[in-house]
Amino acid sequence: MTNFVLVAGTWLGAWAWDEVAAQLRAAGHDVHPLTLSGLAEKQGAAAGLETHVRDVVDEVDRLGRRDVVLVGHSYAGIPVGQAAERIGDRLRRVVFVDANVPVDGESFLSGWPSDHVRQSIADHDGFWPPLGAPDYAGQGLTDEQIARIVDGSTPHPGATLTEPAVLAGASGDLPATYVKCLLDGDEPMPAVAGLLKSDQWELVEMATGHWPMFSQPRELARVLRASVAAT
Repeated sequence: MTNFVLVAGTWLGAWAWDEVAAQLRAAGHDVHPLTLSGLAEKQGAAAGLETHVRDVVDEVDRLGRRDVVLVGHSYAGIPVGQAAERIGDRLRRVVFVDANVPVDGESFLSGWPSDHVRQSIADHDGFWPPLGAPDYAGQGLTDEQIARIVDGSTPHPGATLTEPAVLAGASGDLPATYVKCLLDGDEPMPAVAGLLKSDQWELVEMATGHWPMFSQPRELARVLRASVAAT
């Protein structure tokens, strides 16, 4: 049995993993989807990037488990990647699902044209408002799946996107799987491409879009189970 801690990206909470979690539990694993501070049922909680890192570390501490696989989707790759080095030998593997990875001194918004996001955060009292249904087109999602995402999304705390990551070591030293969703682009971002040169990292491709927990939950669960065999 492996202990999975699942963390979704911007605007989403633990609920986003319902179908994936059911598949993993059916295979005999212990699964703990986590909502980060300020999102979903935790709306109203003040949150910066360090808050989200602590959310993940505290969940591992609360569980009191070893052999932990941390899974971070999209934005959540940044706090999950930082938490992975903090939990030490309790970590079995970290899986980045079409995710950003932490780069010391850089934020989620670093390295890409993000002025519009910063302006949106400023215009919405420090929060990044969720996307609308048209923004999910071309990502392998049904209308029903898109509606579920849009209806469940909540504004994302802006400080978590603008504050820099802090790393003590090299992410390439972590045992890691990177899941690239091909409808969201054929190639991993440059920071990820560099890390994939490490012997500790493996690349897995999925023929779906950026939200595979909705578009292909069974396939994503299989990928997560297979990542355990990689260690």
